Amino acid sequence: MQDGLNIHPALCRLLALRGINNFDDAKDFFRPEINQLHNPFLMKGMQEAVNRISDAIEWNERIMVYGDYDVDGTTSVAVMYSFLRERYKGQLSFYIPHRYREGYGVSKQGIDFAIANGYTLMITLDCGIKSAELVAYAKENGIDVIICDHHTPDEILPPAFAILNPKQKDCPYPFKELSGCGIGYKLICALAQTWTLPAESTTCYLDLVATSIAADIVPVDGENRILAYYGIKMANENPSLSIKTLKDISGLIKTITLSDLVFAIGPKINAAGRMDDAKKAVDLFIEQNPEHIKALAAELMSDNTDRKEVDKNITEEALSILENDPMLARKKSTVLYKEHWHKGVVGIVASRLIDYCYRPTIVLTSSNGKISGSARSVMGFNVYEAIHECRELLENYGGHFYAAGITMLPENYPLFVEKFEQVVSDSIAPHMLTPEIEIDAEIELEDIKPAFYKIIKQFEPFGPNNMRPVFCTRNVRDYQGNSRIVKEQHIKFVLSNGRGTIVDGIGFKMAEKFRYTSPGAFDIVYTLDENEFNGVTKLQMKVIDIRPAY
Repeated sequence: MQDGLNIHPALCRLLALRGINNFDDAKDFFRPEINQLHNPFLMKGMQEAVNRISDAIEWNERIMVYGDYDVDGTTSVAVMYSFLRERYKGQLSFYIPHRYREGYGVSKQGIDFAIANGYTLMITLDCGIKSAELVAYAKENGIDVIICDHHTPDEILPPAFAILNPKQKDCPYPFKELSGCGIGYKLICALAQTWTLPAESTTCYLDLVATSIAADIVPVDGENRILAYYGIKMANENPSLSIKTLKDISGLIKTITLSDLVFAIGPKINAAGRMDDAKKAVDLFIEQNPEHIKALAAELMSDNTDRKEVDKNITEEALSILENDPMLARKKSTVLYKEHWHKGVVGIVASRLIDYCYRPTIVLTSSNGKISGSARSVMGFNVYEAIHECRELLENYGGHFYAAGITMLPENYPLFVEKFEQVVSDSIAPHMLTPEIEIDAEIELEDIKPAFYKIIKQFEPFGPNNMRPVFCTRNVRDYQGNSRIVKEQHIKFVLSNGRGTIVDGIGFKMAEKFRYTSPGAFDIVYTLDENEFNGVTKLQMKVIDIRPAY
């Protein structure tokens, strides 16, 4: 492959790690095409879903679009609602359950609202696959349900009119890892194909699809890579007014990446449901008045500011519990519960606790007389399966390999803590409890050139299954004592290999390792990016770790 592509051996290794071993595969990877997306009708249930929606429009039925309160759910609802609104002038509405009053997924309150208002078709997005009883209740009351969900199904499926979920055992759809919004997107593509609409009728939503892919941490390969690639392209070149406004208030004036959607835009969208009502996030995406969009974006910004303060306080309290309880230190899992903790941030807190104590973690609070919260996991451990093993103690649960949500009765909490610890202890491999840095390739400082980095850039968008490449370089030295600590916690590196090559780098929160930079040689692990200062753009290393050379 190296001869065919004529690129650095380290870059060939990066491609091989991604299962790319020939020129044609490399071309598809570096130059994805929108027409490489699979035919939506390969998905089980798609024809039935399209027929039912077409009939509902013909018969002027009342249609409700229902979605979860996170980024994936709200973008899903916005895409489906906006697409149908353009083509249907009948009764169409959307519904987002309130995180605190109704909880995750399809709610009885939501179905009761649909019954009371005469809705006969309900399209659920990013939820529904685990709501067999509630879908049956809707059906008994004259409501057909089309489920668009990407969560792992149970053995018994809901009695929906149609289920779109590639993870169904008998679904032949080739790509199994679409986001909830991605599945909704495939449904509107099938509708557009049936109604002979132009491509622009669906591609205009790709920036929202990319936002869902980023925020829901789904694999960025296969179809997700194509959708994210064109969604990011749209977000940079011709974004919807809502995404442009969120970019502006986030201070994103440069070319944005999938990482910017994860860390800058996603939290503001999520904050609506965490701190208040996620309906305002959908309102932002479907609004067409620029002034109203600005006002809604400002509300999300305010919600996110509040979320940060609550998140900080709860994290500090949780860390104090961990630090002062020796019994917890000996466990293979962390499960913490305080009834006053804010339900909207427990997932974020769980992620932060893993940075402190690296093991599967669940953070819980009190909600509507029950205990509920979020789980996060460590590399390689399937926390959803571990929770599934405790299902007899739970009222409700759902999620993915690395993240899940649970609800239980208060009396089951002690039993759950014990059972979850037992399941984790019996199944987790010892190495999973120690954080590791996976190094993709070893290179020399001389390799860090604009041409090399230009190809690295073409690996974007980065995300699970296509992470930003991590490099290692051995036996480097501080160049003439120029490396230094900045702002008391970071290291500004100026490194040399002794052969005339000098490269700058930055190591965030690494001040305690500054001692390794002198007097001898040391090894470094890093990623590459660009740093712009005073109008000059230079390559720099973003250093992850250093150690003395052996």
